[in-house]
Amino acid sequence: MRDETKSGCRVCGAGLPPASRGRPPLYCSRSCQARAYRARRNPPRPAAAPAPAAAPPSRRRQIAEAVWRIAAERGLEAASMRGVAAEAGVSLRVVQYHFDSKHDLLVTALGMLHEANERHAGERAAALRDPADPRALLRLILEEFLPLDEQRRTALRVFAAYYARSLTDPRLAEVFLHGARPVERLVAGVIARVPGRGPAGATGPAAEAEADLLVSGVTGLGMDVLHGRRTLAGVRRTLDHHLDRILTGPADA
Repeated sequence: MRDETKSGCRVCGAGLPPASRGRPPLYCSRSCQARAYRARRNPPRPAAAPAPAAAPPSRRRQIAEAVWRIAAERGLEAASMRGVAAEAGVSLRVVQYHFDSKHDLLVTALGMLHEANERHAGERAAALRDPADPRALLRLILEEFLPLDEQRRTALRVFAAYYARSLTDPRLAEVFLHGARPVERLVAGVIARVPGRGPAGATGPAAEAEADLLVSGVTGLGMDVLHGRRTLAGVRRTLDHHLDRILTGPADA
């Protein structure tokens, strides 16, 4: 058993006073005794665990991104199951495990690209200074069809590859060229809510016609930028011209 009389104060290590009666003292003063009491009542908190590393992308996302790269660089004709596996750095069996067929692979990759684009567009929309400004909102929506950065440039190239494939693949065309036209409806809704441009909250024929022209026109102009036939600055001037015409021109009768 340890001889506590030969030890120093448990807090500061100073010499201990001689024992008067009972057990020998453990602390050199009442101050050190109080400090020891507080330490027992409030033990130090364990160091915070380091933040976990970002989770790697899911295997399905990894394979879908391989489809995007092939489509953007070589076209969907090069996106065989074996080619996608090699691009993704996985075995053919892994691709076949996650996707029932090549059609399933292409459709799923397209859906995941739409989801990624919507997420990026939502982040850009959240940064708008005045979300109620119809010009700013229309410009934001339409500029998603312009190659303003690497993400949008790649997406446009992938969509072009899907469009080309849809011309000879009826099953893919049913998915890629669906008739809902959500972007046109969104643009028409913004135009219709502009004071003097139509019934509030309604999308009349005039607003729908303008939306069709804007979306189709900007889509084609964006492809021209990809080919180097036009510049982004020139396309933006054209877009501003039509926004001025629509938003500040004479109201519909």
